[in-house]
Amino acid sequence: MPDLTTEQIRRMHHFAARLSELAEDQEDRWKVETTHGQIVLTLMSPTAPQGLNVMRLRRQIEAQDPEVMALTNTSVCDPRTSLLKVPDLVVIAEERTDDTARAVDSRDVLMLVEVVPHTRASKAVRNELHDCPRMGIPVYVVVDPRKDKKTVTVHSDPSSGPDGIRYRKAVPCAFGDTVTAGRWTLDTSSLKSYPADW
Repeated sequence: MPDLTTEQIRRMHHFAARLSELAEDQEDRWKVETTHGQIVLTLMSPTAPQGLNVMRLRRQIEAQDPEVMALTNTSVCDPRTSLLKVPDLVVIAEERTDDTARAVDSRDVLMLVEVVPHTRASKAVRNELHDCPRMGIPVYVVVDPRKDKKTVTVHSDPSSGPDGIRYRKAVPCAFGDTVTAGRWTLDTSSLKSYPADW
C-alpha cells in the first residue's frame, strides 16, 4: 500500500477519533484501530479465559514494578504515523500518564501485551507486528491460548532494515515457561488455554 500524505493521515486520525467517540455511546463495546491506511472497527467480546489471562499478566507486571501501570483496553496513538491501537495491556511509567488525554502516546509505552482472541487471530497479529514497531513500541508480547498453540512470543528490538521498521527478535515460549519480556519476568504457568471444542 502506498504511503499516505500528511493530510490523509490527519483526516484518517480525525475520522477514527470521531468513530471512537460514537463507539463510547453504544451499548456494545467497540474498539477503533487503524492499520495499513484503513480504519478497523471491531466488536469487543472477550471470553473468560482471555480476560483471566490479561488480569494475571497485569498483576505480575505491576507487582514487579510499582512505578508502572498496566492499563487494559486503553487507546494508544502514535502522533507520527497516526496509527491507533487498543491492546489488551499497555504498560507505561506512571509518571508518563496523562489523565486528560484520550489516548496514550505510543512513544511513552514500555510494552504492549495482546491475548489472541479465539477467532480472527492471524490477521490481527500480522497487523500489530507490522504497526507496533513503527509506533515506537519496544516490546510486544503475543499470548496465544488457542488449543493448537498455547504460546507466549516476545517481539523486541525494533529497528530499520530493507523491509522497513520491524521487530528483529522474536522469542517463542510455551505455556508454563518463565518468560523474559523487557524488564519483566512473566510466569505463564497460570495462563489458561481456550477449551478444546472452541
